[in-house]
Amino acid sequence: MLNVIDLRGSVPTTHKLRRVLPRGGTDVASVLPAVQPVVDDVKHRGSAAALEYGEKFDQVRNDFIRVPQEAIDNAVADLDPKVHAALQESIRRVRKVHADQKPQEHTTELYPGAKVTEKFLPVARVGLYVPGGNAVYPSSVIMNVIPAQEAGVQSLVIASPPQADFGGLPHPTILAACGLLGVTEVWAVGGAQAVALLAYGDDGSDLEPVDMITGPGNIYVTAAKRLVTGVVGIDSEAGPTEIAIIADDSADPVWVAYDLISQAEHDVMAASVLITDSQELADAVVTEVNNRYGVTRNADRVAAALTGQQSGIVLVDDISTAIMVADAYAAEHLEIHTERAREVAERITNAGAIFVGGFSPVPLGDYSAGSNHVLPTSGTARFSAGLSTHTFTRPVNLIEYDEAALKEISETVVTLADAEDLPAHGEAIRARFENL
Repeated sequence: MLNVIDLRGSVPTTHKLRRVLPRGGTDVASVLPAVQPVVDDVKHRGSAAALEYGEKFDQVRNDFIRVPQEAIDNAVADLDPKVHAALQESIRRVRKVHADQKPQEHTTELYPGAKVTEKFLPVARVGLYVPGGNAVYPSSVIMNVIPAQEAGVQSLVIASPPQADFGGLPHPTILAACGLLGVTEVWAVGGAQAVALLAYGDDGSDLEPVDMITGPGNIYVTAAKRLVTGVVGIDSEAGPTEIAIIADDSADPVWVAYDLISQAEHDVMAASVLITDSQELADAVVTEVNNRYGVTRNADRVAAALTGQQSGIVLVDDISTAIMVADAYAAEHLEIHTERAREVAERITNAGAIFVGGFSPVPLGDYSAGSNHVLPTSGTARFSAGLSTHTFTRPVNLIEYDEAALKEISETVVTLADAEDLPAHGEAIRARFENL
């Protein structure tokens, strides 16, 4: 079921790896012509346009965008007790991790009376997108809301697609997660129209625009995020989800097989990649995948993902080469199933999140590890990071010099201003000490 790429007998360069490693991805540019009119229409007509697109794309005709508080409260009250407890425990763990991430203000003194203070200000208002589609994602509510709250964001709104089966409201488990987190503003709107409405708002419907939009979605959501970037900030352009696993002959092939299958369950475009120096393990994993994928309810989706060009097995000579391959791939999720797994993990430089050892599988991180599951995809982990408390804060410098401190550095500033042929810059300094 899994394609095999054999890199044994060579030390591949980054250039070669970027050409041969399995990679799917999406062509966001290809849908921009379809998405641009939606964004423009919502920009000019606001919620009326968003509701029309909801009817067209979601087969739901609502006369409201904002979800009544009563619906949120009812969703919490009706939540299955086991799911309620599971969500509460995941919230506790994720909040604890993200509270510890919050950056602290600090001051650097460069000379007596010369201080630069870096403080961290929260984004004022954020829009958090929670997708519908193949599954229900209350976990995405948790992963978006908690870092924003811990960063100190005072105003946030969740947007999630309306569901025909639930009276045009978002899925009740989504609403329940919002209620458990104290979120009172939820919009029943999805797709590109949701992103546009978050960016531009609608005064007539009392829907305030946001300053930043985060959260994953399909290719149309991603395209809309690209189109409104600059009007608002975004976290990333999320592609299909992916897992890479580095494993040696000590790995359990059944565990590896299930971890590959579990990621493929998300989407037919999901990527599952095994990187190993053991032909025996590779063969065993293929056997286990073939024997076991059919037991999942989403077997057809799994099969499509695992047989796609984005998935496969990469054979290498040794674990050092496996690390090189993993860094070139820069997986959203990277599992380490090797001897001395922590040592191997410490050598990795490019990954959205690293799951160390056989008892730290990706599904743990999807829900309850405490880490965030909104992570960079499509190789962007080489230069970007997952969602965190940092995402929702802005570092701002306070520059505070007294007269003596400015005089001490004034000659340096004037010299550099003259060197750049910007004499007025230097004169602005000299005017404080000379009669010009």
